[in-house]
Amino acid sequence: MYCKLLKSKLHHIRVTQAEKEYEGSLSIDLDLMEAVGIVNYEKLLIANLSNGERLETYAIVGERGSGICCLNGAAAYKGKIGDRLIVMAWCTLNEEEVLTHKPKVVRLDENNKIVAAAV
Repeated sequence: MYCKLLKSKLHHIRVTQAEKEYEGSLSIDLDLMEAVGIVNYEKLLIANLSNGERLETYAIVGERGSGICCLNGAAAYKGKIGDRLIVMAWCTLNEEEVLTHKPKVVRLDENNKIVAAAV
């Protein structure tokens, strides 16, 4: 049997851009992606703390060190600059792996700088 668990989470990341004329996705600073193990094109679940919206999309690499969090395409209609998001990625684990799994979680400040990490 397999179980789907939280793999990683960017908690309180702030939207820095919203680009409606784009194919879709969420651009994230590469440093932040690496901090929690999110990879390019990985499926994401996003919860917008500012308006209650939830959506699924995928990650794309943003400029390293920029703090970018850009809602692209249809996702841009689900939030605006300054909104706080929870960005989650998932993994599928077997029964043995479930017993020792710990998700990688970082909490971010208003400038998308890491203030706390549990990895």
